[in-house]
Amino acid sequence: MSFDVQGRLHEIFDEIQVSDKFRKREFVLEIPDGSFTQHVKFQLTQDKCSVIDQFKIGDEVKVNFNLSGKPFTKNGTTMYFTNLQAWRVESAGAAPVNNGGNNSNRAQQPATSSPFLNEEIDNDLPF
Repeated sequence: MSFDVQGRLHEIFDEIQVSDKFRKREFVLEIPDGSFTQHVKFQLTQDKCSVIDQFKIGDEVKVNFNLSGKPFTKNGTTMYFTNLQAWRVESAGAAPVNNGGNNSNRAQQPATSSPFLNEEIDNDLPF
């Protein structure tokens, strides 16, 4: 599933070499949500770790990401992990920046980015 969201960079973490073949880097985005601000952590992996280098804390950015989830069972207990896998980060300077615009864009995004949902919408049309 692919989504995008706009917000302000709150924190950028150092790259971590997890294994010989895997590296990751995380960052946190502040996303206005009505009267609250959400702090959402995203992950970059492998060759995408450097896409955040051109930005600094406080920059307004648009992040394209995939949503994934995995179960993990240990000692008979299953836990579920959710990951926001960023694959593109770009400046949001050209886009209008206001709370109302961000919220309405975020609410509409899943419907416009999912081919499955677009097909459902098309099938409901009376013509």
